Amino acid sequence: MTITTTPGATGQPVTRAPGGPQSAPDGLFRSAFRRHPAGVAVVTARGGDGRPYGFTATSVVSVSAAPPMLAFTVGTDASTWPALATATHLGVHLLDEGQSALAALFARSGADRFGGTDWEPGPWGVPRLTGCPVRLVCRVAGRVPAGDHRIVVAELLTGDCPPGDRPPLLYHAGRFAGLRPLDPAAPRAGHGS
Repeated sequence: MTITTTPGATGQPVTRAPGGPQSAPDGLFRSAFRRHPAGVAVVTARGGDGRPYGFTATSVVSVSAAPPMLAFTVGTDASTWPALATATHLGVHLLDEGQSALAALFARSGADRFGGTDWEPGPWGVPRLTGCPVRLVCRVAGRVPAGDHRIVVAELLTGDCPPGDRPPLLYHAGRFAGLRPLDPAAPRAGHGS
């Protein structure tokens, strides 16, 4: 059996056995995930220079209930990455469907994200955006290389999650969207038979 080593998409060697899996066709990955809706959040951190940094994330996921942990990804070429690469604490703000302008601001490259945004310094100096339905403050537990991104794993320390049911902001097919239940009378997951 001959095993070949070729450069992968990141320039790192990829080893393939004959008949083994090949790289996905161009565009497949992006096309597939444009069809997968994701919740929208803004992740914030204080940089080593003391300034606030933040970006819009559609990759926030729960990881563990005990201890409570979450994760998200960030590109290593993102303007926020240098702050996140060294931050010990960060904020995760889950947005509602009325906050698409805030999400768009924090997604825009080169924008003054905090200049016209209502925010306050929170515990451990974490920038906390006001008006978000959920604001979490976390301790960074680890950073894992993943291609041209890093997976940041963080442990929840404190936060605000007031009562109420503000519909979440979603990202789907390249644009922001809201959530619409298919059948309001249908039982919620985990609550039916």
